[in-house]
Amino acid sequence: MANTAQWLQGARPRTLPAALAPVIAGTGVAAYAGGLVWWKALLALVVALALQVAVNYANDYSDGIRGTDDERVGPLRLTGSGLAAPSAVKRAAFIAFGVAAVAGLVLAATSAWWLVVVGLVCMIAAWYYTGGSHPYGYAGLGEVMVFVFFGLVAVIGTTFVQTQTWEWGALWAGVGIGAITSALLVANNLRDIPGDTESGKITLAVRLGDARTRWLYVALVAVAAASVVLVALTTSWWALLGLGFVVVAAQGVRTVLDRANLGPRLIPVLQQTGLATLVWGLLVGVPLLFA
Repeated sequence: MANTAQWLQGARPRTLPAALAPVIAGTGVAAYAGGLVWWKALLALVVALALQVAVNYANDYSDGIRGTDDERVGPLRLTGSGLAAPSAVKRAAFIAFGVAAVAGLVLAATSAWWLVVVGLVCMIAAWYYTGGSHPYGYAGLGEVMVFVFFGLVAVIGTTFVQTQTWEWGALWAGVGIGAITSALLVANNLRDIPGDTESGKITLAVRLGDARTRWLYVALVAVAAASVVLVALTTSWWALLGLGFVVVAAQGVRTVLDRANLGPRLIPVLQQTGLATLVWGLLVGVPLLFA
């Protein structure tokens, strides 16, 4: 049976910046709009972190029972490695979903009840990424859904529950976070092209092939950079400090563009891109808190 450290590793803590960044950015936009509500920002953070952990365990379970993780290169997989029973990993996923649901219901009750529907759609999307009989992650749609839910929905939702208004800055911040978070998934799937091809998991990287997937990663980083400028145009020029994320992202870009880097050599890119995501959120969101 897996020990506590292995369960924590199975939650894939290196992916958590993808949950932190949209809340930080969305809260920064809310503050600039004069609608900052700290306790709602904290609840939004709980929702984001819980959903990220839930989708990580859900993917571990679904990929594991399909055999997709049998030859996986990268972080520990609880189900695929046999360290934990599939039912236990599935239960962990649903516990995390439950935490997200409770925090989300409080936000909906104090903001707008239609947010319950949004939250339900988010959880369904999280589960069916690799779950169910026709997972969309196996059809090359993973990056699209990450862009929508971990970018647009997460940032705009964080801003809305605090301001209850539409803010253009939140839209462009959502585009930026969505792009860099999608780049994280692209890097992951680039690394896994050989194994995914063999197991029949047709990700976008498998469809595009190695070379075009590498350029997709670069393009997404470029979109994230352009989005910083759009956020600044609709809020404060202080948001341009967010371009500092390029310093971190450049490490991942260099590694990805080197065609000699395959398999395990691409693992550091996940950490670099995750850090770049967090830096994007911090350098855009924090200045807006004081702008």
